[in-house]
Amino acid sequence: MTAAFDYVSLVTSAPDGARRFEAAIDGMTCAACIGEIEHGLADLPGLETARVNYTDRRLLLEWRDDSFDLTRAFERLRRMGYTVHPFELAESEREETETARWLLRCLAIAGFASMNIMLLSVGVWVGGGEGGDIDPSTRDLFHGVSALIALPAAAFAGQPFFRSAFAALRGGRLNMDVPISLGVLLALGMSVYETLTHAEHAYFDSAAMLLTFLLLGRFLDHARRRKTRAVAANLAALRAPLACRLSADGSETLTPLAKIEPGDLVLSRPGERLPVDGVVESGASQLDESLITGETQRRAVKAGDQVYAGCMNYDGALTIRVASAKGAALLDDIERLLEKATNARSRYVRLADRVSRLYAPMVHVAALSTALFWLWRGASEHDALITAICVLIITCPCALALAVPAVQVVASGALFRAGVLLNSADAIERLAEADVVVFDKTGTLTTPEPRVSNVADIDPATLDLAARLARASSHPLARAVAQERPTGAALAAREEHGQGVSATVDGVEARLGSARFCGLEAEAAQLGALDADVSFVAFRHGETTALFQIRQALRSDAVEMIAALKARGYALEILSGDRVDAVETIARALDVTQWSGALKPADKVARLDALRAEGRKVLMVGDGLNDAPALASAYVSISPIDATQITQAAADAVFLGERLAPVVATLDLARKARRLMRENLGLSVIYNVFAVPLAMAGWLTPLIAAAAMSGSSILVTLNALRAGHGGAGRGLVGSDAPASQPPAPEGEQIAGLTQADGTPTSMEPAE
Repeated sequence: MTAAFDYVSLVTSAPDGARRFEAAIDGMTCAACIGEIEHGLADLPGLETARVNYTDRRLLLEWRDDSFDLTRAFERLRRMGYTVHPFELAESEREETETARWLLRCLAIAGFASMNIMLLSVGVWVGGGEGGDIDPSTRDLFHGVSALIALPAAAFAGQPFFRSAFAALRGGRLNMDVPISLGVLLALGMSVYETLTHAEHAYFDSAAMLLTFLLLGRFLDHARRRKTRAVAANLAALRAPLACRLSADGSETLTPLAKIEPGDLVLSRPGERLPVDGVVESGASQLDESLITGETQRRAVKAGDQVYAGCMNYDGALTIRVASAKGAALLDDIERLLEKATNARSRYVRLADRVSRLYAPMVHVAALSTALFWLWRGASEHDALITAICVLIITCPCALALAVPAVQVVASGALFRAGVLLNSADAIERLAEADVVVFDKTGTLTTPEPRVSNVADIDPATLDLAARLARASSHPLARAVAQERPTGAALAAREEHGQGVSATVDGVEARLGSARFCGLEAEAAQLGALDADVSFVAFRHGETTALFQIRQALRSDAVEMIAALKARGYALEILSGDRVDAVETIARALDVTQWSGALKPADKVARLDALRAEGRKVLMVGDGLNDAPALASAYVSISPIDATQITQAAADAVFLGERLAPVVATLDLARKARRLMRENLGLSVIYNVFAVPLAMAGWLTPLIAAAAMSGSSILVTLNALRAGHGGAGRGLVGSDAPASQPPAPEGEQIAGLTQADGTPTSMEPAE
């Protein structure tokens, strides 16, 4: 039976009358997917626009004609291999997007004005003065044209600073935008006066350059902040925002989770995540609750058992009587913990902010003192004001505004090449200060999906056939077999409910599934008695049989990276919701002495709070839904890209790939970036120490002050580029990590634990 789709409540209307539908989209692996999706939907009747944002993993559909069928678009995407998760775009995110566009427009206008005014100014500089080719009337014309460009450009491009300064003054306080606004307005006002009085100098170029450099820093900083909100808005990818509601007549309707009420009946099929908390009304299955509790062993459920949203349904279809849906589920309890921790962490004061608190008052005092001093010494009001303007321009915090954002952008690019994406604007500063690294176990130190550990013992031809048969099944354990041979078409198989799949190959039936289904129950029982942590997928084709042993595997470089972190002086700890004996096995394999198992999300947060009370700054690395509150509570956090969306949103950074090397690369580059940030702030201070006395002494004109200010900004930017040099792009920065691991002494291999390549992991500590 095909479920209908209730999407009316999620369709919005655009100002031009078009109807719009936005969704998060899963399955994109590269930028080429953009064209594939957009062209694949282009011929749908009635569809006007299909746009994909690869960075945010978003799909936007627009149409006007009632002939467009959204369900048909979803079905086509499903056949193309993509999964669509509808959601309602938060109003705050729309505002963030509009702010980014506004800042970009301001920057473009300021940059355009600066270039054109500088062309006119160069003519005045070269041809002006005694013996020059430009007479006073031509100079006045150039100044007038500059005014016509600068005044409207500054009125628009200066709004981010003018509005902020006005709000600060209205609230009885000062911020960095007050001296910026004052310097720009005074420079423009004095330039208009000089132009009207036919004076030799005007300073429109100085004001335009000031705005351009300052807007560049403001835009870069806002871009970093906006990325965090984009990731957080994709929570729908895990939350399962659609549920299959069963009506009284047995019909199925895909319904937004917000429309599900307690008492409704919801159907969950194998391979799906449960969308609601509730009680099983009918059916039986095995549930993977590792994202909720961290426990890797599956739980058998039947009619009358309590189940929770976010669990993976492995085996059978379940009819669930809803106890709580949106706003009251266990998933929401975890999200509320996350929100509480995030709000507490938002009080962190960034390095540049700490410096800027004292900057604005000092600038105003210096400029006012300069003007009063020269008036006291008998200078004219004009000359005293020009000198004060020079002080304001020379101290305009262009270099200070760029000091941190410039390093962040360059470092972010280097981290991206190393496979790390930053979610938080101040993550680099906090990563550099971390002194304790706390790991989750399941999906973090181990691979997110179980692996076949005895591949070397399976005949290649048998493995090829079993993998083709496994591709016909949606069972997670079958996927572990299928990924061992990623090529080759799936067989036309029949699925036996709760047992496995079968197909006829060369006239002989081939089976893949449970040991009982394949007649290998005795063999599986014998091996299972030796290792409780192993799961089996059985295969039979005539007389050919195989038992695939499925285990959690350590990430391929876990041992090496733990040793690298120890070599760098970090304290290490493992906090997991999995069984104590399973956590102990991993801890012994990695030679980590501090570990805890069977922890609830609140227990992890409590441990991090205890470390904070000891004065430690913790980097938390985790992937499960139960890790999200701990990630938000930690001083700084990282999660793998295959973590749940809510976990990625809670983390300050996300690393790509199967290896842990990007974690070490991130810490190395963060320390380098922090050093460069401090160097940039130091350069800004040194610049002011030397330049401000010259300006106060009256030895600088506003033009020279603007040039000096621009030079300091360029110097800071060039220094920031050093953050992109080095080994970050190779995934591991620095050379103090061990290149290889010595072999284990005979007899010290741990049963049930393997590396990602299928070989047993040694207990031998890293050297």
